[in-house]
Amino acid sequence: MPRRPTLPASRRSGGRSPFPADQGHRPKPKPKGDHRSRQPAHEYELEALPGLEHVAETELAAVPLARDRHGLRFWYPGDPERLGRLRGAVAAYRVRGWDVPRPRGLLGHQQLGELTDFLGEVARLGGHRSFRLGAAGKESAVMGRLAEELSAGLGLPHDPTEGELLIRLRPAADGHGWEVLARLTPRPLSARAWRACNMGGGLNATIAYAMHKLAGQRDEDRIFNPMAGSGTLLVERALLGPYDALVGVDINEAAVRCARTNLAAAGKQVEVAQVDALHTGLPARSFDLIVCDLPWGDAVGSHGGNEALYPAFLSEMHRLLSLRGRLCVLTHELRLFERVLRGQTGWEGKELFQVYSGGHHPKAYLLHRS
Repeated sequence: MPRRPTLPASRRSGGRSPFPADQGHRPKPKPKGDHRSRQPAHEYELEALPGLEHVAETELAAVPLARDRHGLRFWYPGDPERLGRLRGAVAAYRVRGWDVPRPRGLLGHQQLGELTDFLGEVARLGGHRSFRLGAAGKESAVMGRLAEELSAGLGLPHDPTEGELLIRLRPAADGHGWEVLARLTPRPLSARAWRACNMGGGLNATIAYAMHKLAGQRDEDRIFNPMAGSGTLLVERALLGPYDALVGVDINEAAVRCARTNLAAAGKQVEVAQVDALHTGLPARSFDLIVCDLPWGDAVGSHGGNEALYPAFLSEMHRLLSLRGRLCVLTHELRLFERVLRGQTGWEGKELFQVYSGGHHPKAYLLHRS
């Protein structure tokens, strides 16, 4: 059996083992007879980051009771709170349509009453304290009047920029009438509850989840997260369940503190040390999975610095990776990374996905030793 990777004692915080016995535990099964009452089926739709729709669809396929799925649209009679725990989508909406030719038709007495009831139920379930409209022409007089009527009917203030209940209006896909989508949660699903500390250039948690799911989950994996930043990749993997070992490092003291804060907020015990990822002092073949969000050269790092960092990183990760291990890397420095990869021997792999997020189009790659 390969021994577990352990950072040199002088580089760890405290003298305790970096791999507590209770990390990566399995969820407890629900007791028998714990059946919640079924609710009427409602129509829902998930919103995914462009490029990660397949990840959200795979997660949706595992949701009990979800049926009549068409991509990310589906019917579901269960507790909507379950949809609020999805991690591969950025938002979940309840959907309803009205047979009106224009949004003005929603101001009719019957339609407005139905719309207010529809939105009121979502607001009660989600605990929303304000609302905002998301639609083309939301500054128009019609939308202004609709906002006034909804504010009075819902008893919620209209906050055009930060409203918690996001209400989207759009023409129905079949060309008949208009649809209203109401976001189930006050914040996007990608805004994780565990994120108590933020850092500039921090990774979107939905992307981190996708990286781990597509890189593969194995209970026996020894996992390393170099350049851990605020700990997004560490938290998302810890929440996914069993692994043999999980450790992260970052050369930045503030980043290490931030990662520890987020892990604590998630209720996970994972070692994070202030160590240069290229000089850890760990023996060769210490890890079965290395996952990293490399500096993109804008918010973190620089293009000139990456010219030296990327080849050194690939060389050291090749040394640390086990013979059948995997390296999952995310970067926006696409030309640089692919050029460096072509220039190094010992790697084979493929592109996992390209995603649009925050004005960038980063790619994730899954590599293994050749």
